[in-house]
Amino acid sequence: MAVFALSAWLVLVLYLPSATPAERFLAVMREEHQAVAALWGWARAEQILNRAARLQEATSNVTPIPSLVVAPPTEALPDAVGQEMAAVNLRLFHNRYFRAVDALFLLAAYRLAALLQWLPALAPFGLACLGDAWLQRQVRSRELRSGQPERFALLASGCIGLACAAALGLVWPGAINPLVWPAAAVLVAFSAVRAWGWFKG
Repeated sequence: MAVFALSAWLVLVLYLPSATPAERFLAVMREEHQAVAALWGWARAEQILNRAARLQEATSNVTPIPSLVVAPPTEALPDAVGQEMAAVNLRLFHNRYFRAVDALFLLAAYRLAALLQWLPALAPFGLACLGDAWLQRQVRSRELRSGQPERFALLASGCIGLACAAALGLVWPGAINPLVWPAAAVLVAFSAVRAWGWFKG
């Protein structure tokens, strides 16, 4: 499942920019930003936007998007060759595809920042689920009952499936309701700790 999700994620990241202009991704981000502002308020929405910008800046060195900083210099070349090299640089570094990739990464960074914004509020729920699973394991060990592999397998598969779906959602080209991200975090945390509670060990 994880391998399939990773393959689908790579296909989306590589294909969508060729079929969707950068303006479309930016329009989706603006739509989601307005929805977040209506839900959280403009102050929180601006915090999410600033965090998304920092995330994109932090990952700029590992993305396949070329930069004019690394473009070959053309000043020292003869006029004809220099003009041709400048034209090549312009076509490469102002390519429509790479602009769309950059916009898609910005949209994914914004959604990830929105998810991170929810984590402090969801931390008590996660700790409560963890404590409940720990108590369940303690009770089962005192009663000399073993774990249930079928429940563990079902919950672990559900956890992996939800996490993969959330990862695919980061690069989905359509607008996503901002409440999807806290719901995904709650379901992933719940299924993970419940799977651990039924793990034999």
